[in-house]
Amino acid sequence: MASLFQFDKNRVADGVPGVVGVDEAGRGCFAGPVVAGAVWVRRAFYENSTPIKRGKFINDSKQISPETREEIFALVEHWERRGELVFSAGTASVREIDALNILGASRLAMQRAVEGILAKLPAGTPCPFATAGTDDAPLFDRGIAFPPMLVDGRPLTPFVWRHEAIVKGDATSLAVALASIVAKVSRDRMMVALDGEFPGYGFREHKGYGTPVHIAAIRSRGITPQHRLKFLRNLAAQSPDGIPGLEDLLPREDAEPAQSEFSF
Repeated sequence: MASLFQFDKNRVADGVPGVVGVDEAGRGCFAGPVVAGAVWVRRAFYENSTPIKRGKFINDSKQISPETREEIFALVEHWERRGELVFSAGTASVREIDALNILGASRLAMQRAVEGILAKLPAGTPCPFATAGTDDAPLFDRGIAFPPMLVDGRPLTPFVWRHEAIVKGDATSLAVALASIVAKVSRDRMMVALDGEFPGYGFREHKGYGTPVHIAAIRSRGITPQHRLKFLRNLAAQSPDGIPGLEDLLPREDAEPAQSEFSF
């Protein structure tokens, strides 16, 4: 965590009130929503050495165990109660993924996560984040500095909030790493709940990803309302016996080959 902590701390100067990290989870899944996390780590957090000791295992959510992610999520809740950060999760539904494509839906989930932070602030609080503008516009308004907003991956275009995109940001910035954990834990809990609603698909174990077990369940059982249709086009095309609910995705004889984000 020390290097991630220092990366952010280097950006907290001249009255800058902390760092905002944004990341998503579930972008490549066959089923379930895409979920984004947003964490505003306040300046006071970086002026305190205690978090480094308590959160030494903080890292990209993909690099730590589910148990460690849950422990860190509990720490995030604790730090929010202490006023050292504010966090929120935002989602985009399967229907929104099919309508907007996964990039548009991920951007929507991220916007909702940031809006969730704003909803937690006291009524009447001026917006503390910089809205999108020209690339060289200073992050100041009436002489008050905005916290930089760091987003994992590539720039979001368009996006409501002015931000800096950092490839592998969840392994570089503490705020982004915390956002990735908030997103992952929040989404995993949703998928566990969906496992009870749609038993037999293994959502609790694979969390909606296209594992062999999940693919076998789709082929034998058909789809649920939580499956992303556009992600299953190739699977439908390569299932000669058909898959219940995916008949409309089968290519016509005069159509081009089925396309999707994934190949099998």
